[in-house]
Amino acid sequence: MTDLAEERAPTFIQHAAESVRAHLAASRPLSSFLEGAGTLTLEERRIIVDQALVLLDQNYVHLPLKTAMHAVNPVQRLRVLRRRLERQTQQTMPPEWLFHAEMSEVFHSVRDLHTNYLLPEPFTGRIAFLPFLIEQYTDAQGTHFMVTHVAQGFSAPGFAPGVEITHWSGIPISAAVDLNAARFAGSNAPARRSRGVQSLTVRPLLIHLPPFEEWVTVSYIDESGTQRELRENWRIVENLPPMVDADAISTAALAQGLDLDADEASRAKVLLFAPRVVAQVQAVRAGEPTPGLRRSEVATTMPKVFRTQHVETSSGRFGHIRIFTFNVNDPMAFVREFVRLIGQLPQDGLIVDVRDNGGGHLHAAEFALQVLTPRRIAPEPVQFINTPLNLRICRRHQDSSGIDLGAWVPSLEQAVETGATFSGAFPLTPEDGANAIGQQYFGPVVLITNARCYSATDIFAAGFQDHRIGPVLGTDENTGAGGANVWTHELLSDLLRGDRATPYVPLPKGAGMRVSIRRTLRVGALSGTPVEDLGVVPDELHRMTRRDLLEDNADLFNRAGLLLKAREPHTVSVTDAVSVNGSLKLKVKAANVDRVDVYVDQRPYASADLTDGQADVTVPVAAAARAARIDGFEAGRLVASKTEQLS
Repeated sequence: MTDLAEERAPTFIQHAAESVRAHLAASRPLSSFLEGAGTLTLEERRIIVDQALVLLDQNYVHLPLKTAMHAVNPVQRLRVLRRRLERQTQQTMPPEWLFHAEMSEVFHSVRDLHTNYLLPEPFTGRIAFLPFLIEQYTDAQGTHFMVTHVAQGFSAPGFAPGVEITHWSGIPISAAVDLNAARFAGSNAPARRSRGVQSLTVRPLLIHLPPFEEWVTVSYIDESGTQRELRENWRIVENLPPMVDADAISTAALAQGLDLDADEASRAKVLLFAPRVVAQVQAVRAGEPTPGLRRSEVATTMPKVFRTQHVETSSGRFGHIRIFTFNVNDPMAFVREFVRLIGQLPQDGLIVDVRDNGGGHLHAAEFALQVLTPRRIAPEPVQFINTPLNLRICRRHQDSSGIDLGAWVPSLEQAVETGATFSGAFPLTPEDGANAIGQQYFGPVVLITNARCYSATDIFAAGFQDHRIGPVLGTDENTGAGGANVWTHELLSDLLRGDRATPYVPLPKGAGMRVSIRRTLRVGALSGTPVEDLGVVPDELHRMTRRDLLEDNADLFNRAGLLLKAREPHTVSVTDAVSVNGSLKLKVKAANVDRVDVYVDQRPYASADLTDGQADVTVPVAAAARAARIDGFEAGRLVASKTEQLS
């Protein structure tokens, strides 16, 4: 059976899509890959532990929370490990994989997907994979685990999307998922279980040790009801490159809110199961027409970020936009493309879908909210933990262009006297940017989340709920509950570059670390509540069905359609603007609005009631007015806001 498994992999690669074939051809079986692993010296291991102590003891913002909530003491565990390393020699030190396993276990113990130990070469940047994907659904009989995607070119008897998995290497599949979930970080039970399912077949080696087994035996029931088994080898391949360099000092790196595991896994799934997206990226770069679009889809300049389509539901036709990631370098370019895409969709109902989105640029996430609501967006404030090292970093960059950590300095200095645990809370996202363009979509909006929404996506979902944009429809009881801004060890080192007393030293052989540096707090009705470990609880819960997994979310979209149908669009617009004798005469048209207030160049000038959805409004201002903002109200409640350029 081993020989058959070894033969199947070259066949799968040979028949892979052209856009990824050459990339996958470089993959290797796990056994041969591991032959080149394990070159850390004893001194290099000591350096890694010392640097982990600096990050967790002096930078980690959630340390008090995690110590209390999960009854863990990662700092003491690192001190004990460091003491053991002092007693070891190059000859007596244990195998390297045991060292990596212990370091990973220490970081995983805090259940924070922002705070990671990143494995060195040859693991960094690579993934372990099996050529199929498994997802779970629920029906009256309970929870089921089903194959939903098979890599192009891969085949086995009766093995196709829709087959149900019963056992994983002899372990009942549900128990295998729970065992996997226990090994991976996650702020709540739904998040851990969700990652337990995903990691059955896709594991980023940057964060996780390679599988202990060289192959798995999958027991499944095919469509005819026949019980079968498949034996398949793990393979290792270089992942698709990340979209943002999180180690360089840049706005994108400093505003990172990213679940690295989810981001790595998302790119791996594109490589393995969505090669058309790779082809679309190649076409965009070459300035060619977008290949592989379905009839209902809208072409995008950011295929790895968005998928946009018209969907037919039992309640009518609505727009659907999937946001796969917020991990971009330019948040305003992200928002412009978001606005362009939703402008080509039906305007009486929009489904915004952020499932499996691991986050990214916090500005992109919070800038996007304004597009969907007439309300002014209040970005979530963030806090440092009060330590001498964090104060030192903030002092050094309190006036730095593009960094500017000055807002946190006074409260960090004050903590020396008050003993406060956290600094003052200030928005990381610029409030002007979060309200620069205002509302652009005027129909009702539903947000779909799941337990793999994390970090910037948690913050996007929290802002969506806190600003009462629309109902949150979750396929799990919580989002991933990652409420922090994350910085890498290399970025922290760069922020103190040239400081002779810096505690940071370079990590050996491409090893890395990340840490939650600033925690986020919610606004609105839940003002001051931390996002970490709590996440966003959806307003409505929908359990994924077999039909959802096999028929492009059919039941989920029907549920979202019902929520949209119960709400009505509210629109306002200026149909004509004429200057007469120093006054501005506006013709305003609106739907489901009974009053409009008019602002010209951000100053209030007029208010009028509507008759049959229309009103003539005269504003006594000069003809040089540049823009008019029309706020629409229904029964005294702000329901729409439109800014019209007048010149």
